[in-house]
Amino acid sequence: MKTLLKLEELALFLLGVFMFGLLGYQWWWFPVLLLTPDLGMLGYALNNKIGAWLYNLFHHRGIAIMLYFFGMYFSFPIIQLFGVIVFSHAAMDRIFGYGLKYNRGFKFTHLGEIGNKNG
Repeated sequence: MKTLLKLEELALFLLGVFMFGLLGYQWWWFPVLLLTPDLGMLGYALNNKIGAWLYNLFHHRGIAIMLYFFGMYFSFPIIQLFGVIVFSHAAMDRIFGYGLKYNRGFKFTHLGEIGNKNG
């Protein structure tokens, strides 16, 4: 099942790459921006609760999809770009086992504990 979920996330990542291609930006922007949602980790410098909240905000696919459609509806391609980057980044993270965070600390995610061979 774990492999099947990773393949699903890979398909979602590839969808994000496809959607990026439709936006018309130069391709070098994609790898440059792909890790920017990890700025949400800066909240952990304050405490676990703020860190988890901010990290989850920057990695939530529902928010990514809303950003994309908001940008499309109001003709703001830059907002669409933000949505595609967050969507793609979230899929990439989940391929590697980084899920949405719990307040207990960075390594506690909805996919299990990071670094735990069983999780």
